[in-house]
Amino acid sequence: MTIFQALILGVVEGISEFLPISSTAHLIISAKILQVPNTDFLSSFLISIQLGAILSVATLYARLIWQKPKIILKLASAFLPTAIIGLMAYKLVKNVLLDNLNTIAWALLLGGIILIILEKYFAKNNNNEDSKDIEDISHRQAALIGVFQSIAIIPGVSRSAATIMGGLSLGISRKNIVEFSFLLALPTMAAATALDLYKNPPILETSTIYVWLLGLISAFIVAILGIRFFLKYIQKNDFQLFGWYRIVLGLAILLYLYF
Repeated sequence: MTIFQALILGVVEGISEFLPISSTAHLIISAKILQVPNTDFLSSFLISIQLGAILSVATLYARLIWQKPKIILKLASAFLPTAIIGLMAYKLVKNVLLDNLNTIAWALLLGGIILIILEKYFAKNNNNEDSKDIEDISHRQAALIGVFQSIAIIPGVSRSAATIMGGLSLGISRKNIVEFSFLLALPTMAAATALDLYKNPPILETSTIYVWLLGLISAFIVAILGIRFFLKYIQKNDFQLFGWYRIVLGLAILLYLYF
């Protein structure tokens, strides 16, 4: 992998990580467009580059966590089911699903349809705009959000989309579930990165660490901008636009694969 390729993939990660469009899918597609060799290093890079996005959340939300420490316990409740399911499915995801464009295409397509349907339902019933604080999310709700998040082990589903839609279905307000999704990325992505680095230590060799660090830095900078954009966007908009984007991208991949 070249420095240029690493920087581009870092930008893609930073833009797509917190939007409900699947950063993993976009990284895999981008890597293929950039003609990055399909090696063990690439597989590890696509997972561990998320560390840049983790650091962006830590930077932006350090004060909130400090002021509202109860959130940490809620995040722990959400992280536990994801961790259990993620550990059980690690080999399947890494060796089979991670590079499967057909799976990614269908996940994007079906996920986009579900996103649009749920948004229309929420708009009709208006049952997700309470005035509670993010700290008021219960442990039960947090655990269920963690279960929803675990669906995102399938590339193309989107961790952000799964947690946000799951939270909205539980009656949590749009702003609260979006911010909770951001915060839940901290333990989830940190654990995924740590596990992959432990199982694939060659990524830290001298010949690759500089490329990895440059990708991480670009992901960190762009993710900060992405988070700020998303928070402003949801103040006046719903997620249907992202649903339509997913559908178009999923169909484009399927056309590429079969025609």
